Amino acid sequence: MSGSSEPVRGAGTLDDALGVALADMVRGTGASIGGLYLIEEAEPVLRLVALCGLPVAFSAPWQRLPLTAPVPVADAIHDDALICIGSQDEMARRYPRAAAVLPYPFALAAVPLTGVRRSWGGIVLMWPAARPREVTPRERGHITSGARRTARILDDATRPPTLPDHPRIVPVDSAHHPVQTGLAAADYLERLPEGALALDLEGRIIMASTTAAYLLGCRADRLLGTRPWQSLSWLDDPVYEDHYRTAVLSRAPVSFTALRPPDQWLTFQLYPDTSGISVRVVPRTEPPGDTVPPPARPVAASPTGRLYQLVHLAAALTEAVTVRDLVTLIAHQILPAFRAQGMVLSVADAGRLKITGHHGYPAHTMDRLDALSLDTDLTPAGQVLASGSPAFFADPAELAATYPRAPQISGKQAWAFLPLIISGRPVGCCILSYDRPHTFTADERAVLTSLSGLIAQALDRARLYDAKHRLVHELQRALLPRALPHLPGLEVAARYLPAGHGLEVGGDFFDVLRLDDTTAAALIGDVEGHSMAAAALMGQVRTAIHAHATAGAAPGQVLARTNRLLGDLDSELLVSCLYVHLDLARQEAAFASAGHVPPLLRHAGRPAGVLDAEPGPLLGIEAGADYPVTTAPLLPGTTLALYTDGLVELPGTDTTRATSDLAGRLDAGDGHDLERLIDRLVRHRTPTGQHTDDIAVLLLRATRRPDGQS
Repeated sequence: MSGSSEPVRGAGTLDDALGVALADMVRGTGASIGGLYLIEEAEPVLRLVALCGLPVAFSAPWQRLPLTAPVPVADAIHDDALICIGSQDEMARRYPRAAAVLPYPFALAAVPLTGVRRSWGGIVLMWPAARPREVTPRERGHITSGARRTARILDDATRPPTLPDHPRIVPVDSAHHPVQTGLAAADYLERLPEGALALDLEGRIIMASTTAAYLLGCRADRLLGTRPWQSLSWLDDPVYEDHYRTAVLSRAPVSFTALRPPDQWLTFQLYPDTSGISVRVVPRTEPPGDTVPPPARPVAASPTGRLYQLVHLAAALTEAVTVRDLVTLIAHQILPAFRAQGMVLSVADAGRLKITGHHGYPAHTMDRLDALSLDTDLTPAGQVLASGSPAFFADPAELAATYPRAPQISGKQAWAFLPLIISGRPVGCCILSYDRPHTFTADERAVLTSLSGLIAQALDRARLYDAKHRLVHELQRALLPRALPHLPGLEVAARYLPAGHGLEVGGDFFDVLRLDDTTAAALIGDVEGHSMAAAALMGQVRTAIHAHATAGAAPGQVLARTNRLLGDLDSELLVSCLYVHLDLARQEAAFASAGHVPPLLRHAGRPAGVLDAEPGPLLGIEAGADYPVTTAPLLPGTTLALYTDGLVELPGTDTTRATSDLAGRLDAGDGHDLERLIDRLVRHRTPTGQHTDDIAVLLLRATRRPDGQS
């Protein structure tokens, strides 16, 4: 949250207040690690903004998460409920992909930050594995009360906090004993026959006793500030770094044995806490029976952190649904993992490379590179796709040797051209680029080559999804009215929002019918389920209502006759519907409901309220059902809000309260045009743009009588 300097009463800036709140929760709950996530307004993403008890590098895979990601904090926000994970086994059962990236013993809790008017984000807390698995009611109270206090801080701020590129580290004070530190402690350590090291949470050596330096075979001054697996070649094995990561994340003691060439076995005992890790280095006279000496060459030159990050990236790629999701994932997670600054993603289509997404390039550069032929000699993209082999260029001179015009196109200084191929079939090309020269190590080349296969599969799936989604969207648009009729004395506005996931067509529908110069009919409804069958039935219901209404049937008869039609169709799906007959000359509205959510009615100068209209049964339940009619005045300035249940029936919320809040927003929008008023109603209920059900809203406002009288 760098850059945010807004003062908060009694707590300095908003950043400071949020940091204090997170540290208080970590201390108060006895947690070892805490993370504060806030929702980005621009896109449905969670951003990690503050972190306690963990190095920033460890959080790299988790700094930006889609709100739909299969992780505890996203589910806590979605369900507006505390989620507790008591063990690694439980994490593997409930969140297998998260468990693959965090294969460490710990307990976890995720709690939403629910404000008065919106959801701000969530907090994640982690405890050592030794903690009891079940969360007590008292602990739940501490966690939820801390989350409420944090949400109040955000509610009271005059503007939302600035979200940082990387999380801010928040210190958690731990107990220190200055009287017992200093020379006495140093003398004590020097007298011991074993070695002593102190690491900070980042893994750097901040203290090394003389004995430890002797046992490790390196001078103490050369060890300080380094990480053991970096400064000692015989510890340069991912297995050893993983022991350190286990200690940091689990906060539990860890012990392992390593061979210092040529024949000295050393046992390392790690004791972690909130400030760092104390390490005992104990020599052994003989090798342990369960230890196998490491091979002469390291198993992998890449650090363990890179390996776990790649596991995370592979899991994240399986979650990319659309091409836009994939472009965002590459830009926000894969580029930082390889310290690249630019990306171009192209697909092979009709003999050309068409750009589907990019990052770090100006638009005019993309215009020049878009739709190049596969046999182009301008860049290596077509050649790498034809050969199936990636190409790496460390600097412009290296690229210009084969492609002399390419370096001048973008001004980048290093490139990795990755062919995207599935079972021998070319899919496209992914280019990673750097603002400075960059030498690609052997492990980087190997990892990027492997990653290109995963990107290719993700791109192929995403393109197929986008094609199906376009087909579904076009079908949905064909089933809904293209335009609403104009009627003197009546303003009309409507909005349809499909569910935020899935490919199925929704069954929500609405329509406004002009019956004559002074009367109209408005209807809104919802067919059960999300399927092609639901969409087809929706079209039939709309057609039936249109026919009965234009034939002059009364509101109750319109629904009764449509209900009989559903019986003849023998459909297993049920339909809710609200039909309104509007008589502008008589200034009266007549309502008939088939189990639909009640409308909101606001007369000029009076608060909005729920119209108490007696409902009949859902369409399709009882063939001979009757549908009572309720009338209400329709004076000039009256606003009528019809909507489907997706606007008020949200997970973790009370429908009655949600409807009351909606009525309040209708009041607050007095004087707004109807399109702006719909925006207020929809954004209030779905501030992040994510909703699990379709939403349809139809607003009508009487302006004057058709004869011009007010």
